[in-house]
Amino acid sequence: MKLSELTTEAADPRFAGIDTMSVAELAQTMNAADASVPGAVARALPWITAAIEAAAERMARGGRLVYVGAGTPGRLGVLDASECPPTFSTPPEQVFAIIAGGRSAIVAPCEGAEDDEEAGAAAVDAAGIGPLDTVVGIASSGRTPYVLAAVRRARERGALTVGLSCNPGTPLSAAAEHAIEVLVGPEVISGSTRLKAGTAQKLVLNMFSTIVMVRLGKTYGNLMVDVKASNGKLRERAVRMVATITGAGREEALAALEANRFGVKQAVVALRFGLAPQEAAARLALAGGRLREALGETADRERA
Repeated sequence: MKLSELTTEAADPRFAGIDTMSVAELAQTMNAADASVPGAVARALPWITAAIEAAAERMARGGRLVYVGAGTPGRLGVLDASECPPTFSTPPEQVFAIIAGGRSAIVAPCEGAEDDEEAGAAAVDAAGIGPLDTVVGIASSGRTPYVLAAVRRARERGALTVGLSCNPGTPLSAAAEHAIEVLVGPEVISGSTRLKAGTAQKLVLNMFSTIVMVRLGKTYGNLMVDVKASNGKLRERAVRMVATITGAGREEALAALEANRFGVKQAVVALRFGLAPQEAAARLALAGGRLREALGETADRERA
């Protein structure tokens, strides 16, 4: 697939005069361009949904979610994965990212690394990717050698593979079991895919990790009850959640959290049923860590 054939590399004549615009005009132009991104994501929702459903099913059986990318897509993968432990208390190895060039590429350009196919395949081998895992390859162009090699090797090893790109009919789409193509069109600066393409990828990754975690019981309604309360703000959020769910006062909610090592779900169960921490932990474990089930409530889990 030639670079000249990619829509993300095209030069849009609407943006040909940006170097003559005022700051206000440039801001308006970029804002108008960015406004088209959610619509492009919406058009890809059937494919996004199918990929997330397949990933959630595997992760429910102990699988991992792994992002693979180079440059901006790789950094977006790192960003999304790094937010899962504090938000959902996932272990670092459950959701993680592989970026071409390694950890140093997160903060420093390592552009040549994206062409190293052997390194892409080797990274998948080193991560021990297997049949329960989901590997999401992210590449705006859909042709990045490192990402293609990683996705192909992951598929050989039996993993669920997803290809997220911003061009139609890409090699990445062909290599992955699930193809997600978010067609955002040419960038304000031709070829600068950190712009609309990067925004689209961030929106899709937001959906991917968030929806998977919701399906795994990491929330109660829209409350992040698996939050790791590691600072003052998050501890205060935990207090408010326990008080909201149980109807307890602030001091009672705080005491329950302190007795249950600031585990929101365990504190809620302890308060609701008048249980000691060990008893609350056991009841929660019997419910598979799902707070709604531990409270004896029902939910339609097949809701679209």
